[in-house]
Amino acid sequence: MLDAKKSAAVAAAAPGTPGIQPGRKIVVDGITYERFPIRVPRLIEFGEGLEPVLKEFVAPHFQKGDWVAISEKIVSISQNLVRHISTVKVSPLARFITLGVKKHKNMTAWSRPEKMQVAIEIVGAPRILLAAGVGVVGKLVGKRGWFWIVAGHRVSEIDGFIPEDMYPYTEWGVLPPPDPQSDMERVERETGMPAVTADANFIDVQVLGVSKGVGLDKKTVRRVLLDNPLGQGNKMTPFVIVRKVG
Repeated sequence: MLDAKKSAAVAAAAPGTPGIQPGRKIVVDGITYERFPIRVPRLIEFGEGLEPVLKEFVAPHFQKGDWVAISEKIVSISQNLVRHISTVKVSPLARFITLGVKKHKNMTAWSRPEKMQVAIEIVGAPRILLAAGVGVVGKLVGKRGWFWIVAGHRVSEIDGFIPEDMYPYTEWGVLPPPDPQSDMERVERETGMPAVTADANFIDVQVLGVSKGVGLDKKTVRRVLLDNPLGQGNKMTPFVIVRKVG
């Protein structure tokens, strides 16, 4: 049944042929970068090694001087950092805090109480209550994001439990990888491809790890990826090749 649901999810995903997709250009500090999403024709399994997947789907299109951007979700999935919704027992506090979460059009994001419950279990109820209080003050003075700063522990990176996403991420939460910088250094060492990983969506992009061979700092990488060329999960483009033009 599980395999059937996965096959149906892949079939229903965004149309397009597997492999490298048309590029999109962006200019940062006078340099033009073209970003080529790589569409993977299947779901990457929980615990499946990241480097073999990169060698299979990205390496055939990679050129000298390129670097690859990797979705944080895929890094976590490769490390089996997932949790099924059936294991999450939502507390009244999680439901209450979720009421104050900003709603975004066509995006459930943090309006799902199961995700907030996982955050509570990671940082503790007292800290979440403090974060909620500070967040309210922030909204009153026109400052957003204070909740996540006070909550800390990278809980803002928790993904999944999203009804509009493709299966299995409707039912599974994805936790942030503990050391994304080391992950990217390992990717470059084992595949020869300089790599970055980012927590990206249409709201913001947070760069978490940049291997040495990329040759750019996190702030510049963020600007190169700011329009989220990785797309959302149902695009099935967890990798993007970044190439200088000219």
